[in-house]
Amino acid sequence: MPDKIVAHIDGGSRGNPGPAAAGFVLSDSNGTRLQTKAVVLGRATNNVAEYTSLIKSLEAARQIGAAEVSVFSDSELLVRQINGQYKVKSEHIAPLFQQAIELLDEFKSWKVRHVARQKNKEADRLVNQALDLGHDVEGNPQDAGPKGKPIRLGVLISGSGTTLMNILKYIEQGRLNAQVAVVISSRSTVSGVEKAKNAGLDVRIIRKKDHPDIDEFSKRIQKELVAAEVDLVVQGGWLCLWKIPERYENRVMNIHPALLPSFGGQGMWGHHVHEAVLRAGCKISGCTVHFCTNQYDKGPIIVQRACEAKSDDTPDTLAARVFEQECIAYPEAIRLFVEGRVSVQDGIARIKP
Repeated sequence: MPDKIVAHIDGGSRGNPGPAAAGFVLSDSNGTRLQTKAVVLGRATNNVAEYTSLIKSLEAARQIGAAEVSVFSDSELLVRQINGQYKVKSEHIAPLFQQAIELLDEFKSWKVRHVARQKNKEADRLVNQALDLGHDVEGNPQDAGPKGKPIRLGVLISGSGTTLMNILKYIEQGRLNAQVAVVISSRSTVSGVEKAKNAGLDVRIIRKKDHPDIDEFSKRIQKELVAAEVDLVVQGGWLCLWKIPERYENRVMNIHPALLPSFGGQGMWGHHVHEAVLRAGCKISGCTVHFCTNQYDKGPIIVQRACEAKSDDTPDTLAARVFEQECIAYPEAIRLFVEGRVSVQDGIARIKP
């Protein structure tokens, strides 16, 4: 057993308070990786997440049997508080602070030091991966992607299913580490349902008109997604507004056939969008993949791709050119999510290199 453990810790909240996670990376004194883990906390503040990451790392180090521990955190406040340089004033942090001190006292010696965020990238990436996936993760976050476990997609459709078929093509070609766990259609007679069934996919029909209100409609959708253990929801030609539950915050993607925030909002779908773009005399159009909120075409932008809007275009010719970009943009956005490279901060999606 290693006598000395080096821990890099991080905690984060998307909303402060909002969906939060705490993670740590444990190594021995030679730099050999021993354990990595991130846990989802539900709604919490950044400070609660930071302290939880410290506590979790100390508990793991103690289980390994280490006598000494050196902890590195990019939270300057936590480091100063633990070292007695800054008083703990928050009643929410005080019990966590006390628990951390009691754990530290169980070691023969300990140090808690500040480290710059750019030198704490692995713990940060691990936390964001847990937040993106919505469940605890263990292992090296860099293992996510082609060699990792495929993420489970829930695809929502209302029409022909062309977006679904494009995503399936990427999966079958080994270009996207994912699997379609369930397809939910808001209409029973559209061709997308038949295509999904022919592809051997699990299909559920959930029509808005079969439910008394949007709350019940949304609960039914959530029930099917949870039952299928969906990690990421992909709206592909989905035309119904539903209330996205906290469980799937920043885990529902949509693609819009224009460059948001222009030409978005209620009623702006399909040919309506392309007609508006041409009517405005735009020289460029394109598509936008974004995380969904409970408003039409709002939410953090993940990927955008542009194309020319020609003076002699019709809505149909422009739509065809935009769709070519959609077929590239959506798989790219999903791939970024799979690799744990998308994080949302202050309502903006940040893409990590």
